[in-house]
Amino acid sequence: MSTPTSARPGPAAGAAGPTGRTTRAATRPAATIPVLLWLPATIGLALLVLPLIGLVARVDWATLPADLASPEALSALRLSLITAAAAAAVCVLLGVPLALLLARAPARLAAVLRAIVTVPLVLPPLVGGIALLSLFGRTGLFGGALEAWGVRLPFTTAAVVVAQCFVALPFLVLAVEGALRASGTAEERVAATLGARPLTVFFRITVPLAAPGLIAGTVLCFARAMGEFGATALFAGNAAGTTRTMPLAIYTAFNGAGVSQGEAVALSLMLLAAALAILVLVRGWRPGASR
Repeated sequence: MSTPTSARPGPAAGAAGPTGRTTRAATRPAATIPVLLWLPATIGLALLVLPLIGLVARVDWATLPADLASPEALSALRLSLITAAAAAAVCVLLGVPLALLLARAPARLAAVLRAIVTVPLVLPPLVGGIALLSLFGRTGLFGGALEAWGVRLPFTTAAVVVAQCFVALPFLVLAVEGALRASGTAEERVAATLGARPLTVFFRITVPLAAPGLIAGTVLCFARAMGEFGATALFAGNAAGTTRTMPLAIYTAFNGAGVSQGEAVALSLMLLAAALAILVLVRGWRPGASR
């Protein structure tokens, strides 16, 4: 007895029919963006891209090498590289243990600590500069004690590093914490049961597992330190050769002092190129970056 046509199983969704054609479910188009959303999306993209195009268009390519090689520009560049590298090193030294604390702490404590770490990301940099002055200034909480020991931190090169650490540390902490949470604790527990000491587990197991996040966080930390302006201006000042980093040199040029505006545009282009290179580098260390 033949089976009724209505009882026969149909082809699976997306399966090829006798002629090799796929069913309607397989050929269904992917979700599309509504037409009405293209206009605001395009305007938003233009708001991000057009100012950068305007910066590049303003560069005097004929004088660019001379502008970048001027003593004032080289001094600002050298100071920015040195202080940003020092700030990144300090952030690694302090931020990795802090990230481990956030990743391994109980949920409520971790939430409180994460909120504290995130504050500099949303705090206006100028407020950060005032906060640092309130702590280390002559009349600050620690300023008097430092003065008694003959140590003056504000308006020095060290103050630049401190300001950069204040604004850049969250980038490293959050990146490393995410990597630690993703890696889990199974390998650490196995190493501990085999008799490894906590420091051995940290350096031989924890740090290698968090390496992608550590590298990405360090690069972002360095980039944020390179671009720091507000906290540095208030806490460290704007002394040429001592505290005038590239952002401060650019600001000074457009206020009619220090380097010329041509050199300021050249330094701005250099910061833009560094930012793009850093973003490409960070993407290369992200999981699934090859996709």
